[in-house]
Amino acid sequence: MFKSTIDADIFRESIDAIAALVTECRLHVEPSMIRTRAVDTANVAMVSLELQKDAFESYSSSGHELGVDIAKMKNILGMMGKGDALSMVLDDAGHKLELSFRSYRYSITLLDVNTIRKDPNPPTIDLPGKVVLSGDALNSAIKAAAVVSDKIALGIDPAAPIFYMSAEGDTDHIRLELGKDEVKFIKPVQARSLFSLDYLKDMGKVMGKAEEVEIYLGMDHPVRFSFPIAGGKGRVEYLLAPRIEAD
Repeated sequence: MFKSTIDADIFRESIDAIAALVTECRLHVEPSMIRTRAVDTANVAMVSLELQKDAFESYSSSGHELGVDIAKMKNILGMMGKGDALSMVLDDAGHKLELSFRSYRYSITLLDVNTIRKDPNPPTIDLPGKVVLSGDALNSAIKAAAVVSDKIALGIDPAAPIFYMSAEGDTDHIRLELGKDEVKFIKPVQARSLFSLDYLKDMGKVMGKAEEVEIYLGMDHPVRFSFPIAGGKGRVEYLLAPRIEAD
C-alpha cells in the first residue's frame, strides 16, 4: 500500500534532481520516506535522494520498491502548474502508479525492478576539503566555464585561503576565486580535481535552485555535492568522478 499527496513543485524538484543523471531508477517508498540511489550508464556520476514523509501533505506506505521511468515522470510533472497538488496511489497488484492532479488521471505502468540496476553502495572516500556556497553562484561558474571548455578544475588553496574554479580551452581561459568573505564556509585543505562539464551542467541546473550547496573535495578524487530540497525536508547528493588529466 502506498498513497500520498504532495505539492507538485516539491515532487518536480525531486524528480528533476534524479533526471539530471539517470532516466530510470528504483524508488524505495518506505514508511518514513522516499529514497533512491542510482548511477549513470557510464558509471561516472551517482545521485542519492531522500524525501521525508513530512514533505508530503499526506503520506502512507507499507514499504515498496518501485521501478520508475524518470523521463516519463518528468514529462508528466511538466504539465503541472504552480500550486497543483499531486496524488499518487499504488494499485493493489503493485504494477501501476495512479497519478492525479486537477482533472487529469494518469495510470503509469511501473518498470520491472529486476531490469533496473541495483542501488550502488556509496563509496568510502576521504574528501577532506569542504566549501559551502550558494547554488546560484556555483551554477553561474559552471555556465561561465562551459563557454571556453568542456572540463573544469575545482580546488582549494589553503594558503590564501580560497576556493577556485578554472577552465582552459584551446585559446581561452577563465578562473574564479572565492575567499572567506564570498563563500559561506571553507575548510582550507589542499584539494584539486578536474571534472567533465557535460555532467556538471546538468547538475548545475538543479543545484542552482539551492540556497546552499556543500562541496567536498580531495586531490584527484571525486567531488561530492550535497544540498537540501523541499524546504529542508529532503536532501540530494551528487558524486562525480574526476577526469584523468593528459600529461
